[in-house]
Amino acid sequence: MSTPLDASRAPHSPSPDVLTLGETMVALRGSGPLKLGGSLDVSVAGAESNVAIGLSRLGHTVRWAGAVGDDEAGELVLRTLRAEGVDVGAATRDPSAPTGLLLFEPRLPDVTRVHYYRAGSAGSRLTPAAVDAAFAAGAPRVLHLTGITPALGPSAAEACRRALRLARDHGTRVCLDVNFRSRLWSAEQASAELRGWLPHVDVLIASDDELPLCLPSSPSSETEPEKTLLAEGVRELVVKLGSRGATVHTADDTLHSPARQVHAVDAVGAGDAFVAGYLSALLDGADVATRLDRAITTGAFAVASRGDWEGAPTRQELTLLSAAPGTVVR
Repeated sequence: MSTPLDASRAPHSPSPDVLTLGETMVALRGSGPLKLGGSLDVSVAGAESNVAIGLSRLGHTVRWAGAVGDDEAGELVLRTLRAEGVDVGAATRDPSAPTGLLLFEPRLPDVTRVHYYRAGSAGSRLTPAAVDAAFAAGAPRVLHLTGITPALGPSAAEACRRALRLARDHGTRVCLDVNFRSRLWSAEQASAELRGWLPHVDVLIASDDELPLCLPSSPSSETEPEKTLLAEGVRELVVKLGSRGATVHTADDTLHSPARQVHAVDAVGAGDAFVAGYLSALLDGADVATRLDRAITTGAFAVASRGDWEGAPTRQELTLLSAAPGTVVR
């Protein structure tokens, strides 16, 4: 049975800007093929906590309601999030399940393989009770979910459904990043779950190849997917296009922005950084063009840095990408 953390040990925001929940794992990064051995760098990683850290660095209050094992790996996760200013008072420790693990294996200069060890992990056993506690501590302005969490197991899926219901009850806006993981569930399973979420979703973020997972089965949905999703109740559809930038569709307009040109170092975590930038500007009350620009900018920071979240910029650093090559900031 999971136990709540001692809230006195974590930063606490009664009503945070954003609540997110999901699994954060210990991340080991190798320098080459794992079968050859060598050293590994130790960090933590998880789509939702990556977004949480990105938002915290941009000056927003964020609560993470995930679950970790009652082990040293779990302590590393919690310590890292606390250090980044993320409220972990609603997180839980599970004494009967371990913290998950993932290994990053750079196999080619532009190809990285990711190996997950998360079956039966504490994060996969996240409970609706943890979500109840997170909302009871103060309803957020925005609930951010991904399609990863419901794929972890029945309990985690039910926790997401509970979060959606509570968000509706409290008038909280909902952001969903589809973030499909084929190693966790099939496209059919993802569609069956996520399509039921659409009536609750205000901001839907997906790569262009993930859009079909959210579409209802109808002839028009295939020819005009954007219009179909907006008709389903989604207010903003944000389509990530990788090196081609991103496009935002609303009932009133469609706006595209190209990607920022940076020296690509590591693409892992770029999508989460993009989401953090978009939600940051949304929380600031900025218009769609500004939201898209900030998202493109924070995504570029991630691509230009190694690690899932380590390169996330602060608000003061957002203008650095406009500096001329070779600039030294003194």
